[in-house]
Amino acid sequence: MLLKSIDLTLVIILALVFEFINGMRDSSNIVATMISSRAFRPQTALGMTAVAEFLGPFLFGVTVAKTVGSEIIDSSLLTLDGLAACLLGAIAWNLITWFWGIPSSSSHALIGGLIGVVAVAAGLGRINVNGIVKVLTGLFVSPIFGFIVGFLILRAIYFLAGNASPRINEFFKRAQFFTAVGLAFSHGTNDAQKTMGIITLSLLIGGAINEFDVPFWVIAVSATVMALGTALGGWRLIRTLGGKFYKIRPVHSFATQMSSAVVILSASFAGAPVSTSQVVSSAIVGVGASDRFGKVRWIVVSDILTAWIVTIPVSGLISAGIYLGLVWIKTGM
Repeated sequence: MLLKSIDLTLVIILALVFEFINGMRDSSNIVATMISSRAFRPQTALGMTAVAEFLGPFLFGVTVAKTVGSEIIDSSLLTLDGLAACLLGAIAWNLITWFWGIPSSSSHALIGGLIGVVAVAAGLGRINVNGIVKVLTGLFVSPIFGFIVGFLILRAIYFLAGNASPRINEFFKRAQFFTAVGLAFSHGTNDAQKTMGIITLSLLIGGAINEFDVPFWVIAVSATVMALGTALGGWRLIRTLGGKFYKIRPVHSFATQMSSAVVILSASFAGAPVSTSQVVSSAIVGVGASDRFGKVRWIVVSDILTAWIVTIPVSGLISAGIYLGLVWIKTGM
């Protein structure tokens, strides 16, 4: 019983480490465009975003957490070692892509880790197909919507403000307070819930709870850790998202934040976990393409697309390898 308690504590700690890194990495998605467009100073943008992300999970429920923790796999198929391996694989991939400044998906890494562990522990046939389809649909369709919504919103802005004077740029700078806060709320309510789902699943597997019901303390701790990670910021990714696609002006930043918030909040209400990195990156590209198709540096887009495609299989393989190593160590002991 003591060993199980230690294993449960270790999984919860790993989940919070994952959440901290997720907050640190994904803060770039929220603040990159407003910093690049000179709407806010970096520390102001990060502090404002951290507060909004902390509040997000309390305001919009735990639907995504239930999807991640109870609809993808049967809890009886996983052990605490399996969850630890899943989290270690996702953390490893997040750190690798962070080091190289590639805005890959923490959500993809987490889902890939779950699939990899279950595949070697019980077989691919034991994965809930309907749950995986729901998750993968959200993860892969949301960037397309991000591109389309970003493209259309900028066109609508240009239509409505076509005769405005250059002073309207000041409006787009100031208005980013509202769009950025909305995006931060959406990120907090979607991404923090993934960790809530994993922690609640570990509590269920460890026998601490009898049914999948997210405790309040899990919501509070997950939100706090994500906010702390966000406050530190992910400067490598801020440079990628803030300037490598094209030169971002206040109107681009405003349109990107608005379109990203709409897509992510819609997915959260539907209980679909999405990648903030993917949605924001695709919205940036959609806004740029709407302005001028040749404006976007498409070679950067292709590099990010490659990272998105390989994240699930690579993180799955890493997690599966870690799980087999843990089993071998414990069996040998």
